[in-house]
Amino acid sequence: MARQGAAGNGNRGGQKPQRGAGRSAAQEKIFRRRRAAFGCLVVMVLVVLVVLAGGVVFIAAKLPASSAAKPAGTHTAPPSSSPSSSVQTQTATDAPTQTAAPSATQAATPTCDPSLVTVAASVDAQVYAPGQNPMLEMKVTNGGTVACDVNLGTSQMEYIITSGSDRIFSSKDCQDGSDDLNKTIAPGASETANFPWQRNRSAPGCSPVPVIPKPGYYKFQAILGQWTSNTAVFELQ
Repeated sequence: MARQGAAGNGNRGGQKPQRGAGRSAAQEKIFRRRRAAFGCLVVMVLVVLVVLAGGVVFIAAKLPASSAAKPAGTHTAPPSSSPSSSVQTQTATDAPTQTAAPSATQAATPTCDPSLVTVAASVDAQVYAPGQNPMLEMKVTNGGTVACDVNLGTSQMEYIITSGSDRIFSSKDCQDGSDDLNKTIAPGASETANFPWQRNRSAPGCSPVPVIPKPGYYKFQAILGQWTSNTAVFELQ
């Protein structure tokens, strides 16, 4: 009876290692599952990290070079405070102000054109009977579009009568003094001055000339300063 008990005890003692070996295999499976799960988790984390890294690279590539190159916390100064902008502003400020050129109307104020002023000579008749004195007329006309100031004084006037090449008479030969008479002649207007000729001859310095003009044809010409008139022809009987 004691041997059987011992044998029985021996058998029980042999079954314990088998139960321990069974638990180790189960644990080994669990460990393998955990390692596999851990490995999958690691792979997923790596995939997520790779995806995130790719997104960061893509965003950095899309950003402007200046923005990507700027470190965090760096502020760009406004354009107006940059050296180049300040230089341009200084240059524009220091540039001298240019005065606009005067317009053609301001630069060219209309003035009298002396070439448009004319002097005309005329007489009050074509034929003068004996004892009838001719009336010599000087007419000054402004043919321009601007008023002209003209000296119509005796200092500028001269009435000359000739016959052929013979100088018969000049109003300046015996003129007693002279004066100036400035007048403004409007555009298109005229001024006249008359001189009655006594049918006498004259000489420079008012020397006496006893000979009187004979019947015949005579020419009258008027002079006013720089202007000389046409010739008016008349007859003395």
